[in-house]
Amino acid sequence: MLLLQDGILAFLSAVGLTTIVWVVGSTFLRVGRTAIPGLLLVLPLQGEALAMEADVRELRRIQSALPGSKIVLEDHGLTSDARHLAQYLADREKNAVLVSAGER
Repeated sequence: MLLLQDGILAFLSAVGLTTIVWVVGSTFLRVGRTAIPGLLLVLPLQGEALAMEADVRELRRIQSALPGSKIVLEDHGLTSDARHLAQYLADREKNAVLVSAGER
C-alpha cells in the first residue's frame, strides 16, 4: 500500500511540476511574439503567375505568425489579366499591396 501511495504522490508531483514549467514557458514565449514593424513579405510576379493565389495564401499563413508584417506583390511584367487578379488579391487582403518593380 505504501508503494502505491508513493507512486501516486510521485505522479502528481511530476504532473504539477510539468504544469508549472508549461505555464512559465508559454508566458515567456507569448511575450516574444511582438510585432516586427516594416517586415515585408515580397512575392515577385511575372507573366501569367499561375500559382499566384496559392502563393498569396501561403504568405497569409506566414503573415499570421509574424504580426506587423506586410505582403508586397511586386509586378515584374504581369499580363493584364494577372495584374487585375493581383490587384484584387491585394485589395482583398489587409496589409497587402501591389507595386511595380523597383517601387518598394
